[in-house]
Amino acid sequence: MILFGFNDVQGKQNFRWEGFTLEWYARLFDRSDLTRALVNSLAIAFASTAVTTVLGTFAGLALARYRFRGRRAADLLLFMAIACPELVMGASLLSMFVTFGVPRGAPTILVAHVMFSIAFVTVTVRARAVGLDPAVGEAARDLGAGPWMRFRLVTLPMIRPGVVAGALLAFVLSVDDFVVTSFTGGATVTFPLWVYGSTRTGTPPQVNVMGTLIFAVGVLIAVGSARRTFRGRDAAGTGTGSGRAEPQADGTGKGTHEETDGHRRGR
Repeated sequence: MILFGFNDVQGKQNFRWEGFTLEWYARLFDRSDLTRALVNSLAIAFASTAVTTVLGTFAGLALARYRFRGRRAADLLLFMAIACPELVMGASLLSMFVTFGVPRGAPTILVAHVMFSIAFVTVTVRARAVGLDPAVGEAARDLGAGPWMRFRLVTLPMIRPGVVAGALLAFVLSVDDFVVTSFTGGATVTFPLWVYGSTRTGTPPQVNVMGTLIFAVGVLIAVGSARRTFRGRDAAGTGTGSGRAEPQADGTGKGTHEETDGHRRGR
């Protein structure tokens, strides 16, 4: 995909290397229908990622911290959503929308993407939150921090890697989804649907360029998040290791005797 984004192809078929060119990067938005499909995909992906990140974060924290009736049923529903084939989920959502008379379009795609993405975010955040020490939150509460302040200043920084990982996963799943979107999209065309339709007549090189840019942005976000996480760990390790070592006496008590003699000489 990355290589053929630079291919100097002249016809509609982009399967053979013809030469190097940057023409397709300069003409990235020449196809208005393709650009509109990409904008639809990105808008739905950002919206579904925001919703699933918020809901999945709080659901993951609740499942990790609390014991309540129906907790096992919630776990079962989460893993059923992950294991459910996309064909079954798409057909089920289509049946629900038709039954309730909901017109298909961008809103129904958004609901569908939230439905299959929230389980991944919840499981990721829960795996991170299970290892948290509850004593840290209790100490913040003893110091006068309210529930929102404890979450913002204590809990969220500790679960941030899980939240970021879940959000990236939800975004990628939304941008890449084809099956569920084809059932629930109606007349709304997203990037995967446009690419699938273009395979009959020939996929333009701009598709490879757009895919490369999406991939590059995802890699940069992942690398930046990883660097920030490791930098925080290094800072925490430096802070805990910067304490001043106290002089200790050896097994013979020599250090204690030398300190006592020094006090006597000072007098």
